[in-house]
Amino acid sequence: MQKKNIPVEFVFQLFALIIAVIVVHAFYVSVVRPNAEQIIEEQNAAAAADPDYVRERHVWVLIKDLEQEACFILMFWALAIMGYKAVKIMGERRLLDIELVPVAEGMRILPEDTREFARQVQSLPEDRQRMLLPRALMNALRRFGTTRNIQDVSSSTHTICESEAERLESELSMIRYISWAIPSIGFIGTVRGIGEALAQADKAVQGDIAGVTQSLGVAFNSTFIALLISIFLMFLVHQLQLMQERLVFDSEAYCDEKLIRHMQAD
Repeated sequence: MQKKNIPVEFVFQLFALIIAVIVVHAFYVSVVRPNAEQIIEEQNAAAAADPDYVRERHVWVLIKDLEQEACFILMFWALAIMGYKAVKIMGERRLLDIELVPVAEGMRILPEDTREFARQVQSLPEDRQRMLLPRALMNALRRFGTTRNIQDVSSSTHTICESEAERLESELSMIRYISWAIPSIGFIGTVRGIGEALAQADKAVQGDIAGVTQSLGVAFNSTFIALLISIFLMFLVHQLQLMQERLVFDSEAYCDEKLIRHMQAD
């Protein structure tokens, strides 16, 4: 019976999204919106009593609307995905500190020796064998044992590392989509707020500008918060991408330093 591979990362992303929705929405219902409504009521009363009153910008009012809530949900979801990937990368980096192929300085590896060295890599746990470095080492040993061509081994190792770099890059597409979606949600809030302000233009003409100013606040606050979150996320995305690129580069250098340079054809 063939063993089915459970999409662990997909399950993690799904549960991370559900948890982010529940936690953020609960925080908004219990803390953000009650505080924002209280502040707005106090400011409206102060403005009615004093025509020269200047409204202060409170954090609760800045983040109270649906668009900001959606942005925070997406932010925490993206952070969870990036955290998952960062933990995996750090796990793979730990292999770089281990002598997976113990070769003494000055020792030469002949094509006949590749099976013995391959057994040492195959003795790793199954989950570690699927990581980049063990796969690259196993490919190099098998290729050398078959072709007896060191240049072919080097080219094959480079190809595997290049393919891994492309795979890691493609897996960032969801995080990049979230980073793009957040400002878009902010702009949706801007359109909604301006639309509500225009709908109350007749009241503003009559002298009641409270509704218009509140709607314009929705418009600008949503974009402001969305852009701040997007800038923060894009910084973390680039840091994660840098970690991935360093992993691929260091793994290829490990193969060259610890294995390929010791190979000697007949």
